[in-house]
Amino acid sequence: MAAEVVLDTLLFVDTNVLLDFYRIRKTDISTKYLEQLEACKDRLIVGSQIEMEYKKNRQRVIVESLNNFTAPDWGKLTVPALVADLQATKMIDKKKKELIAQHKKVNEKIQAVLSDPTHHDPVYQTLQRIFKNNSPFNLSRSKKERFSVRNLAKKRFTLGYPPRKQGDTSIGDAVNWEWIVKCSADSGKHVVIVTRDTDYGAIYDGKSYLNDWLKQEFSERVSKKRKIILTDKLSAGLKIVHAAVTKEMEEEEEKLLAEILAEFEDLSDA
Repeated sequence: MAAEVVLDTLLFVDTNVLLDFYRIRKTDISTKYLEQLEACKDRLIVGSQIEMEYKKNRQRVIVESLNNFTAPDWGKLTVPALVADLQATKMIDKKKKELIAQHKKVNEKIQAVLSDPTHHDPVYQTLQRIFKNNSPFNLSRSKKERFSVRNLAKKRFTLGYPPRKQGDTSIGDAVNWEWIVKCSADSGKHVVIVTRDTDYGAIYDGKSYLNDWLKQEFSERVSKKRKIILTDKLSAGLKIVHAAVTKEMEEEEEKLLAEILAEFEDLSDA
């Protein structure tokens, strides 16, 4: 089996991918991804823009992921008087009480995660450590560089340069791109961008293609020899940076992306 190719690479993970940690069904897989992400925190391109976007949307995504988490319709489990004395009926009543009690406990945990993530949300706790990491690739609010990056972002936003969503009124994507370019130029390292946003490029037949203008701009502003890789899979990005991804982690991400694609197609058909 061929060894994974690991490049001297920085990793940018878009907010929509960070929010997937609340959508992955298996908690142990989500935890493994978080551990691997934190393990390469000194190579992560992050900043207050990503932190704000994550914290702005965290509660909404959690609530959306719980749409199907409702108590059963107990009225449909009411048995006829004819069989009310059966042992099976008594067991149904017992299990019903147990389910109600467990459902209440889960709801209490969810409320704690929503209201006090510092103590009850492991995703929030890990990402908070990453956002507070004193790395040269972290554009935190304490760095004066943020002003020059914002000015460049405002300029490209006004000119309509990508990355920019249709009808977008925020310069967030522009800020992230300008910071990605600066980090690569200053460090001499390659860059991997993990995102599902099509404003960075196109996704076709399971493969991501960087926007033509962004590819040209990166080559001119950074280096023709410097690589910039676009992918919609966190597993692929992590493997390029430090090759520590299991088959199970990849499979779970594939399932998640398939669910997201199916939801998108349902909305398109509506």
